[in-house]
Amino acid sequence: MVQIADYSCTYDNSVGIREAVTRKLELTFPDAYKNWKTMRDIALALKKEDKAEFCELPFCHTVEGEAMGGIINYGDAKSGPRAKTYICQTPEEILALPQIDFTKGRIREVLKACEALSKMGETVVFEISGPFTVLNVLADASITLKWMRKQPEEMKAILEKLKGELLRYMQEAARAGAAIISYADSTGGVNILGPKQMAAVTELFTYPLLKEADKILPENVLIQLCPKTSFALIGTDLAKWKEIKVSDGELSYGQACGKLVGRARFTGQTCIKNIEYCIDSTVQTLELTAND
Repeated sequence: MVQIADYSCTYDNSVGIREAVTRKLELTFPDAYKNWKTMRDIALALKKEDKAEFCELPFCHTVEGEAMGGIINYGDAKSGPRAKTYICQTPEEILALPQIDFTKGRIREVLKACEALSKMGETVVFEISGPFTVLNVLADASITLKWMRKQPEEMKAILEKLKGELLRYMQEAARAGAAIISYADSTGGVNILGPKQMAAVTELFTYPLLKEADKILPENVLIQLCPKTSFALIGTDLAKWKEIKVSDGELSYGQACGKLVGRARFTGQTCIKNIEYCIDSTVQTLELTAND
């Protein structure tokens, strides 16, 4: 029997935008969320404020959905972009959406900000959202969960479409200099989908996505998984933990992830945003198991 442990995501530090940081920059909002130079400046300010080991981009989970046609409320200095109006009511409408064009719009600006930070010598953690988080920008969550139950073939096609888009996005992030790709799907956790559906999504989508990412991304890119995803892979026997020694003493999880770049492909024992979490010399990485 599949047993998938849940992970309570409670970390607020270094999450998105905070007015205490943005007001010091004297930026104009919401325009600051749309330009690579201001994204760069915000990322640097957040890193300094949090005393973090890395810069994070982007500052919300709406970039992919917007690039596929979603309508966004860009927010202000206090809160970042979020979904505004749902544009899809049926699976067919999702499947009819165009491919992401990485040469225009906010997604292009995010990639340019990543490239600029990388050229400055910064370690960039590039956040990419999972399918249910992307869908949450395009359609009401209650509808997509209904598709899972009542229109499984259509949902399978949607997941396949999104897998292709996210793999392309990962490649673009790597080209822009991202050292760590952080993958999370907070609205697609076991606490929302339930064990049976979570297992199905892990086998149908997550495992194939990560297997393909492992093939196409440069060796020096680390994929940091949300623990919700890690535990789902472990619970379905599609991955196993492997300890790697990264130091002779205690260090922060962020420092440990930096030392894993080029030595491992996957990690995810805790949230990358938990910057105060420390480990004692070894870090847990993940190895995908054979599923042929």
